[in-house]
Amino acid sequence: MKPNIKLAEANTPDGALLVLYEHDGNFCIRLDGKELMNSTVATSEILLGDLATKHVANHDKPCVLIGGLGLGFTLRSVLENGGPEVSVHVAELMPAVVAWNREFLSGLNGKLLDDPRVHLFVEDVWHVIARGGRAKYDAILLDIDNGPFAMVQKENSRMYESSGLERISASLKPGGRVAIWSACPDHGFADRLTEVGFHVEIVRAKLFDTAKRCAYTIFVADK
Repeated sequence: MKPNIKLAEANTPDGALLVLYEHDGNFCIRLDGKELMNSTVATSEILLGDLATKHVANHDKPCVLIGGLGLGFTLRSVLENGGPEVSVHVAELMPAVVAWNREFLSGLNGKLLDDPRVHLFVEDVWHVIARGGRAKYDAILLDIDNGPFAMVQKENSRMYESSGLERISASLKPGGRVAIWSACPDHGFADRLTEVGFHVEIVRAKLFDTAKRCAYTIFVADK
C-alpha cells in the first residue's frame, strides 16, 4: 500500500496547520488533521460551479466570485461552462494554497490560474466582496470552511451572520445567486438566508458521481 506523502504545510491566520498530501497521484488538504478536500471526491465542488454557470448562462459578460481556491475543481467547472466572456474572480486567503496549485497541482487544476478569464485575489473573500461594492457579481460561490461556521479562521463567522449575508446580497446583481458548500445540513443557516430576503433551495451533493447517497449540502440562495 502506497503511503501518504506530505508535500507542503502552512499555518492559517489562527495558527492551525494546513497540510497538502499526495497519495498515488491523488491529493488532499487537511486542517489540523481533518480532511478539508480530496481530489478523489470532488463531485460536490464541481456541482458548486455548475450551479453558478447554469444560473448566469444567459447573462451578458457574467462575473462570478469564487471564495476558496482549494484544489481548483469549482474554478474548473465555472471556466468549462461559463463561456468565453465569463469573468471569474477567485479569492484565496492562504498564499500557500495558491503556491501549491501552481507547483504541485499544475497537472490537476493549477494551470487554470493562468486563464485570462481568471482574476486572482490572495486575500480574505470578505474584503473582496466589500471592495466590490453594490451589484458587482452575477454569482458568488463560497467554499471557505466545512459549512456555514468558522473553521479556517475565526473571522469567517461574520460571513454567515445576518449582517454578512446582507453584505453578500448587496454585492449581487438583481437576480444574482450565492451558493455555499457545506459538509452537513444547517436549518438555522437556511432560515437566516431566507430572513435576509433570499429564495433558498437546499441541494444535496454526492461524494462522487456513482455514490448511492448524498453526503454534502449546497445552500443555493437567489436574490
